[in-house]
Amino acid sequence: MEAIDPTIVNLIIFVLAIYVGYHVVWNVTPALHTPLMAVTNAVSAIIIVGAMLAAAFTETGLGKTMGVLAEALAAVNVFGGFLVTRRMLGHSTSSKKASRFRWAIGSSSSSAPS
Repeated sequence: MEAIDPTIVNLIIFVLAIYVGYHVVWNVTPALHTPLMAVTNAVSAIIIVGAMLAAAFTETGLGKTMGVLAEALAAVNVFGGFLVTRRMLGHSTSSKKASRFRWAIGSSSSSAPS
């Protein structure tokens, strides 16, 4: 019996992760969306650490390039996720409390504090 190529195994795992991730995200109730976003931000931060390790320990140029690309994409994901989470939390707070932070959550009605 011949061993299965590791590329095929990795591809199967990738496809299964996409399938499970799709069903997990689309079946979340709206009340749990903001906590789910906070958890995905934490996971993306862990991905950044893994990408740094991958970029540091590879010997090929392609490996280093892919590691740096993964770091950049995960950093954009973390930053955007925190902005979306902050905005969602701003919608759920009282308007009096949220008015202090309108500049941070992207409302155009007030300007940044000076």
